[in-house]
Amino acid sequence: MSRVAVVTGAASGMGLGIARHLAAAGCRVALLDLDGDTAEAAADELGRGGATALSAKVDVSDRGAVDDAIARVRAELGPVEILVTSAGLDEFQPFTEITLDAWNRMLAVNLTGTFHCIQAAIPDMLDAGWGRIVTISSSSAQSGTSRMAHYVASKGGVIGLTKALAIEFAPRGITVNTIPPGFIDTPMARRAEARGDLPSIDGVAARTPVRRAGTPDDIAAACTFLCSDEAGYITGQALNVNGGWYL
Repeated sequence: MSRVAVVTGAASGMGLGIARHLAAAGCRVALLDLDGDTAEAAADELGRGGATALSAKVDVSDRGAVDDAIARVRAELGPVEILVTSAGLDEFQPFTEITLDAWNRMLAVNLTGTFHCIQAAIPDMLDAGWGRIVTISSSSAQSGTSRMAHYVASKGGVIGLTKALAIEFAPRGITVNTIPPGFIDTPMARRAEARGDLPSIDGVAARTPVRRAGTPDDIAAACTFLCSDEAGYITGQALNVNGGWYL
């Protein structure tokens, strides 16, 4: 699969796992993240392993920064053929304490940031008559989660956007799917656990039907399949990678 792939939120966690899997599949990978130094280190690691990779520091809520990063990818790697939007923000607040600024920031990163990235990259896919877009949403958008109303709303919007774009671009050879991860053991989840915002990861794993927490590699494997030629008849779908939790 020799394609140009852009992964946002690629400095750590699920985004990094996805970037590694796509690189292993033969893609030339651009790692975009707000943490530019860590993204650069990750791209260097992929390069030492024989992959072609570059990194860029990008706040996905900043359309100019997104456009500049995609232009650089085109110039250095080629037209964008695969896009995975993994960049995201989470926060735990009782609904009555969510400020308008916090609400707007959550939507700006999780939902509008996804919009920015797709709109910036999709012209290349339209020109090629082929493309793969995978958004990373959340199982909480399907089940609801206490003290995360703004996060849940933003990720629910990502699922809706995915389905709308899948219908619009299916005749043009572009598939658009979403992965709503279940309980995944990532640095973000560990930070939330340490703050007391999430229950014990080990405790949740013990109650999960498969008896473990998910890993970034679990998400990356599913994502890499959705980005492949073999997944060309799959679009507009939410592939629930959640260890068997019923939603």
